[in-house]
Amino acid sequence: MEGDIPGTGLEKIPLIPQKISELLAHSNSTVNLLEMSRNGRIIAINDTGNPVVPQRIWVEAKYTFVLLLVLTRSSEAQKRPLYNVLDFNATGDGKTDDTKAFLAAWEETCNNEGWPILIIPGGRTFLLKKIKFNGSCKSPIKIQMDGNIVAPNYIWTSEADNLITFYSVNNLTLDGNGQIDGKGAIWWTCYTEKILAFAACNNLSVTNIHLTNSADKHMTVYRCSQVHVHNVTIVAPGDSPNTDGITMAISDHVYISNCSIQSGDDCVSMLSYTTDVNITGITCGPGHGISVGSLGRFETALVERITVSNCNFIGTTNGVRIKSWQGGMGQAMGFIFENINMTAVQSPIIIDQFYCPQGNCPLKDGGVAISDARFINIHGTSSEQEAIKILCSQSVHCQGIYLSNINLSWENHTALANATILNANGTVEGPVVPKVVFS
Repeated sequence: MEGDIPGTGLEKIPLIPQKISELLAHSNSTVNLLEMSRNGRIIAINDTGNPVVPQRIWVEAKYTFVLLLVLTRSSEAQKRPLYNVLDFNATGDGKTDDTKAFLAAWEETCNNEGWPILIIPGGRTFLLKKIKFNGSCKSPIKIQMDGNIVAPNYIWTSEADNLITFYSVNNLTLDGNGQIDGKGAIWWTCYTEKILAFAACNNLSVTNIHLTNSADKHMTVYRCSQVHVHNVTIVAPGDSPNTDGITMAISDHVYISNCSIQSGDDCVSMLSYTTDVNITGITCGPGHGISVGSLGRFETALVERITVSNCNFIGTTNGVRIKSWQGGMGQAMGFIFENINMTAVQSPIIIDQFYCPQGNCPLKDGGVAISDARFINIHGTSSEQEAIKILCSQSVHCQGIYLSNINLSWENHTALANATILNANGTVEGPVVPKVVFS
């Protein structure tokens, strides 16, 4: 032995070849690792030298002992309930309707108090029609979605609807490498069916899944709080109508990170009464960019504290955009758009208080008040000469617009890109290309 560890009654032993995970396989304990060893040497077990997990484990990191707390699992935690949809007569052949089997599995899962896991196994494709997973449930739930889900290959309703809805399910985790295919092409000329909707779901986590070919929006978040979306892939053709990637409304504390989104509409959109949103690491394109709005068409709007950072836009119609209708009411304020790269983007930076996709809207007084919008470290190319557009109402000027370290060139042209500023007050700091002059 190499000597005692002071104050522990344990002895150091030479390098043990087992990894920590192998060591733990011999016990009924789990480790809450506070700090890993730099050289991986485990130096405390027991007085026999056998790899038996004690209540405390010490790790040597260049002569520094780091305490690993070992938390003994209760028997309940060791037996976390698993519910496999195959055990509820799901077929998984991509042809047989498995909706009833999924609902039966959900009912059992939702009513279990032991942190259950609902398993959608890999290697299979499950056909689902309209399905709604209702809460409230008795415990946090994880759905492990490694298998694929497909919508019917025919039009199954004449109403706007969702293929999959989670309603009032708190503490839900949806994770896995599976894909949900909305079979959207047959819908794009008629109805607006969404793939995946979350309503009134708090403490929601969606990670790693794939969504493709929605008839309308791919993922909607409505009346939710504390939402985390990470490493999600969304794919739809650039000419598919209204196929937004992620849309949220009346929601707060939403965090979206490291997602790849290709769509025929906004990659991410934030509608009225959305606050405290952080979007980072998004690759967007094709699509219409990341948008706030449209706001103020039918009701008073409120959007506050939105951050978009470290994103790449490739071949999109817009980059970062705030859009509102004329005559609306409310406010949109507290925006940070920073560290963004644009490649062949039609309108890289745009604030538009005259949003009117039909192009025939009459002029109206009033509008949603837009203020405190910061655009920092944005570089790349614009496919149109007009790279920056800040177009604000004469009756409700945009206030507190800030631009710093902007460099946007007109792609494949020697002429410089330009900017159009209308009824906006703001500040330019550092190099900004194209030149911006506020009124």
